[in-house]
Amino acid sequence: MHRGKAMAGDAEIGGRHGRFWRVAPWAIASLILLLPLVAMQVTDEVDWDRADFAVLAVMLLGACGAYELAARMTGNVAYRAAVGVAVVTALILVWVTLAVGIIGSEDDSANLMYGGVLAIGILGAVIARFQPEGMACALAATALAQALVGVVALSTGLGSTAANGPGAFLVLTGFFAVLWLLSAWLFRKAAREQTLACAAP
Repeated sequence: MHRGKAMAGDAEIGGRHGRFWRVAPWAIASLILLLPLVAMQVTDEVDWDRADFAVLAVMLLGACGAYELAARMTGNVAYRAAVGVAVVTALILVWVTLAVGIIGSEDDSANLMYGGVLAIGILGAVIARFQPEGMACALAATALAQALVGVVALSTGLGSTAANGPGAFLVLTGFFAVLWLLSAWLFRKAAREQTLACAAP
């Protein structure tokens, strides 16, 4: 009797937590979308037009949609966290590239190489059929691609005369590579948990 009540209580709490984590990304995305609007009221440094808001809205919609899909696919916390890290990393990478550029300025065509980085991650995910072990390999390959773009840019002197310079470029390259690797590690953790769950009697 008591055990049944405890299990029912745990299920209720789990349901509440599940609903919270499903709603939270959309709430955060709404706040992010409002931030530039608020900033425009207090400073002239932020001057967005409708196109800027539309681009950000589409990016946030895609990011939240990807996380929502992952949440529906599995209840594994590590898997959901891995998807969250990967989606946020991709979102930041695209936004920084479009806003200020990583290699030189935002107008430098060398920044298009980051499209290849994202393409490797997406293609790897499709090939892996979004299974955690394959996703870990896909995100590790994405981290490697991120580092290779850095090596190519440094070895050829791309963006070396820009204001952000090689120092900022190296920091950003390391930052994104670490985030991709973190996502890969979380996917690997999810794969181990999945294996243990299948092996359990």
